[in-house]
Amino acid sequence: MSTTARTVLFHELGGPDVLTVEEVELPAPGPGEVLVKVAALALNRAEALFRAGAYFYQPTLPGSRNGYEAAGEVEAVGAGVTDFAPGDLVMSAANFKLSEHGVYGDRILLPESALVPRPAGVDAVTAAAVWLTYTTAYGALIVTAGMAPGDQVLITGASSGVGTAAIQVARRSGAVPIVTTRSDAKRQQLLDLGAEHVIVSEHEDVIKETRRLTGGQGADIVFDAIGGPGFRALGEATVPNGTLVSYGWLDPRPIELPMSWPLTVHGYSNFEVTGPADARRRAAHYVNAGLADGTLRPVVAEVFDGLDRIRDAHRLMESNTHTGKIVVKP
Repeated sequence: MSTTARTVLFHELGGPDVLTVEEVELPAPGPGEVLVKVAALALNRAEALFRAGAYFYQPTLPGSRNGYEAAGEVEAVGAGVTDFAPGDLVMSAANFKLSEHGVYGDRILLPESALVPRPAGVDAVTAAAVWLTYTTAYGALIVTAGMAPGDQVLITGASSGVGTAAIQVARRSGAVPIVTTRSDAKRQQLLDLGAEHVIVSEHEDVIKETRRLTGGQGADIVFDAIGGPGFRALGEATVPNGTLVSYGWLDPRPIELPMSWPLTVHGYSNFEVTGPADARRRAAHYVNAGLADGTLRPVVAEVFDGLDRIRDAHRLMESNTHTGKIVVKP
């Protein structure tokens, strides 16, 4: 039996105003599928890039969906589903193409493999805000870069959802987070979140400050959200045989690679830890353990009530005035 869902779609590329809320008929869950009633969804920078046609793959138009992160309750399951049952609390695993399975809606139909259990005692807003940011920081810093206690880690664009998560993941591992932000307005917030040092790029030289703060050695790991030509200079802020991880494109210009060899450079994709079942299981255990012991605490900048506020939520994200995650409750 089909059900009606209020769903955010877009039919052309552009700014927040291309997003529309429409009634969509969802079929009953087929084999391996799960119908979820959404309690909260969270925004990611990737979704703004996707909406504008600037993501690493293009939307399928007209009628593209959007959105990676949601938390909700299972309403129905299809044949062969064994991991979930009606009434279970779940989070989306953000391991799908946005056009096909984007989660901006009050009900969503996802493959069983696109869901993970929601930890007991975690509210919907927190659950919506936690998965993609923390698995990105975990996958990039721990799995890919091998972050260890005592490592000095430079985190650029640190007021973003992933940036704030990376501060906590670094602290949880015994590493030293050194972070950048564009203005003084967010300095104290980042210090309060656990940053050891904050470099304000508006009036401080990121490379010189990083080397000064690390006693002239440079960072062991650089975790970069910006990319573009400035990525090349980050090699100068890194120790010999250090590691640079690029995961974002806030600067849409082509990335220029550093020449500060020896150096390891990774272009990170979060599908590495959310796609394969075993990797997804390990990532879920890491996130859930951090929520349980309080070392991982998602920073929520603002909660918007109603899908009709999705445009406002995207405008806030693009203003870069917030710190942490933006959440919408359908």
